[in-house]
Amino acid sequence: MKLYIKPFVLSLLFVAGGVRAQETATFAPPFDFPITFSGNFGEIRANHFHGGLDFKTGGTIGKQVRALADGHISRIRVTHGSGYVLDVTYNNGYSTINRHLSAFVGDIARRVEALQYEKESWEVEITPAPDEYPVKAGQVIALSGNTGYSFGPHLHLDVFETETEDYVDPLPFFMDKVKDNTAPRAEGIMLFPQPGKGVVEGKQSRQAFPARPVKPITAWGLIGAGIRAYDYMDGVHNKYGVKNVVLEVDGKEVFRSVVDRFAYEENRYINSWTHGQYMKSFIEPGNRLRMLHASNGNRGLVEINEERPYQFVYTLSDALGNTSKVRFTVQGRKMDIRPVEHREKYAFKWDKVNYLQEPGLELVIPKGMLYDDAWLNYAVRADSGDIAFTYQLNDTRIPMHGACDLRIGLRRRPVEDMTKYYVAGVTARGGKYSVGGKYEDGFMKVRIRDLGTYTVAVDTVPPQIIPVNKVQWGRMGRIVFKAKDKETGIETYRGTIDGKYALFGKPNSISGDIVCELDPKHVEKGGKHIVEMTVTDGCGNRTTEQFEFVW
Repeated sequence: MKLYIKPFVLSLLFVAGGVRAQETATFAPPFDFPITFSGNFGEIRANHFHGGLDFKTGGTIGKQVRALADGHISRIRVTHGSGYVLDVTYNNGYSTINRHLSAFVGDIARRVEALQYEKESWEVEITPAPDEYPVKAGQVIALSGNTGYSFGPHLHLDVFETETEDYVDPLPFFMDKVKDNTAPRAEGIMLFPQPGKGVVEGKQSRQAFPARPVKPITAWGLIGAGIRAYDYMDGVHNKYGVKNVVLEVDGKEVFRSVVDRFAYEENRYINSWTHGQYMKSFIEPGNRLRMLHASNGNRGLVEINEERPYQFVYTLSDALGNTSKVRFTVQGRKMDIRPVEHREKYAFKWDKVNYLQEPGLELVIPKGMLYDDAWLNYAVRADSGDIAFTYQLNDTRIPMHGACDLRIGLRRRPVEDMTKYYVAGVTARGGKYSVGGKYEDGFMKVRIRDLGTYTVAVDTVPPQIIPVNKVQWGRMGRIVFKAKDKETGIETYRGTIDGKYALFGKPNSISGDIVCELDPKHVEKGGKHIVEMTVTDGCGNRTTEQFEFVW
């Protein structure tokens, strides 16, 4: 049955007559059972917005996924990130991406498997012509799953406006199938005194408060507000993102966020808009996220310059119109505001090219990479045995909108093979993680997206290959390995059975298992076999192991 949706329309403006004609897009639901969600559009994720809806599938895989309208299959992929992926372009002006599938169906399934063996790669991509795989509304196009970076069985559905390629909120298409009378709820607020311009409760650093403070919060100067809040739906325990957040101060709106659409290139602006799970109600000068709107002429920042109470009111609402309010008072109280103490060399401007050169370090940040001015807490550490100095660009991570070039000079070369060196990010607890990089004229050169702490490390230790439940391989018809690498991570893997390529893949990237489903078309049944697995890490260290099994 098709679903007729009134709230979400395609609009065309006829300029000559001044009349706006509306065409209403219609979508069928992706499943033939009642729909519930484990995640909604625009939720706060690491470095990106959640781009679609996560449909629950009852904790199981293999549910039939159906086309939402008439159209055609426009892309077919198998990836470690999203598993089995199917893109559909519809005739109504919208396109979708179906992620984390367990399997394709029909000719597509056979074509993908053939290509995997031809390319000797689990990860493959096909871009069919528009007339190759037409679909009708309600047609089964795939089976739901738990592949890629997925924490449980579900269907992730992205919806795009085909012309603009913007991600749009899919929920309005399915409004008639959703029952929800539960309003969003706030869990906390945060105030952000602006550096050198504001103070809150006697401090010039951001401070968190309960959602409904029992007493007024004292402040002076220029401050921003933020809120941590989630939406909820009837009958389930999941937390969701909040679609609309409005902040009013003394009865006047100063800020509004409407999480309804964004472009892929806008994803990293989430690092500017949010602090952890707090959504800021002001816009940093380098933030171009279209879903944020400041209406007070001051980017949503509030000037506390009178010794009186300022009434802050948040209005939170979801896509179905359920609304809640959060009220608190900021009491203006004169307090000293200290200027920012900084060394000019480490004061970076958001609207300029920034360049830092230190002994053994070169950093270039193009214009447009920073969201706001940054005063770096720069430091350098040295151990006599270190390959390079450890450079703290800043003591807390400052995310940037794009990558920039960092070069770190080597002090020692304990290993002759320069491919074994890598740039390592350093955590607050001193742990290291690989960010890659290549050797070039005495330096390791890498692209970074965060101003944090970096050094150079060396990786000469090959990965480990661990057989999982080997005694069951033959009975289950399934070979499973775990590959582990402590430093630069697993870069590639390749398996053979009896000397011929075997289709190993990583169906679920959370578990990390490398799996081959035995197929009599490729492995002769009824005898002993030798499986050989080779894994390579990010610095080219390689391990090969052989195992015998009976199938």
